[in-house]
Amino acid sequence: MTYLIGSLLVLAGALAAFPVSVHLMFRVPPVLERGTPAELGLVYREVRIPTVRGKRLYAWWLTVDAAAPTVIVLHGWRGNAELMLPMALPFHHAGMNVLLVDARNHGRSDADGFSSMPRFAEDVGRAADWLKAQPWGNGTIVLLGHSVGAGAVLLEASRRDDIAAVISVAAFAHPEWMMRRYLRWRRFPEILIGVVLRYVEWVIGHPFDEIAPMNTACRVRAPVLLVHGGRDATVPVSDAYAIRDRCPERALRLLVIPEAGHDRAEVVQAHARELIGFLAEAGVVGAPNVAGSGRPD
Repeated sequence: MTYLIGSLLVLAGALAAFPVSVHLMFRVPPVLERGTPAELGLVYREVRIPTVRGKRLYAWWLTVDAAAPTVIVLHGWRGNAELMLPMALPFHHAGMNVLLVDARNHGRSDADGFSSMPRFAEDVGRAADWLKAQPWGNGTIVLLGHSVGAGAVLLEASRRDDIAAVISVAAFAHPEWMMRRYLRWRRFPEILIGVVLRYVEWVIGHPFDEIAPMNTACRVRAPVLLVHGGRDATVPVSDAYAIRDRCPERALRLLVIPEAGHDRAEVVQAHARELIGFLAEAGVVGAPNVAGSGRPD
């Protein structure tokens, strides 16, 4: 009897520790901005944008012209507005307003429990709503996201009809593919990976298939450009092809940058001409006047 009780107590302890260990594994320690756009000679202001549950997002608002279109830029996991600034500069130089947003639990935005791609999408959606509620501006909004942020902008755009274009940088094709790669890299026991995946689906409140970029991209009404690095060791470029090929009727554009890894915003910046050219074709901006080259597929 004593052995049985002891075994049950050990089992109960292991079951109680399981969700704690999963949450710790995906915990997001905030990385605060250290610099500002002013250090690059840019005029900007800090804004606070209301999001769900009374939380507020921290953002940098770089204005060119109130009547110009705006690109909302969203970072990836453990990122912030400052890390995305190099990627945002070409759009600013092309005459667009730029709103660089910190998702909840990131940068200087409010903390709010766990982070997830659907919560990133909620935040970029509230940023778009904030822009549309301002008395100035022409209402033309482009969404650009990196990594988890890329999946988030595709998810949010799939639910809206007021987005002019979407640029997805280094998006994974499916959350389950990404998590399986991550858990195996962490040497998580293979027998428990399926349990973790189903638990995470339950926590975030969304089946992975419902929010997978390879599925949401097909539902986006606006033009979509997928950008991916040929040397991305975190999300293989095959994920970008999987997203594109899943939606043949949408004719998604894919730009592969052979020399780019996963987190090299500066490398993407060097190919600004293709990004601005995409927006010009979408009727958002005029023809590009910045240099750059890449491999469109």
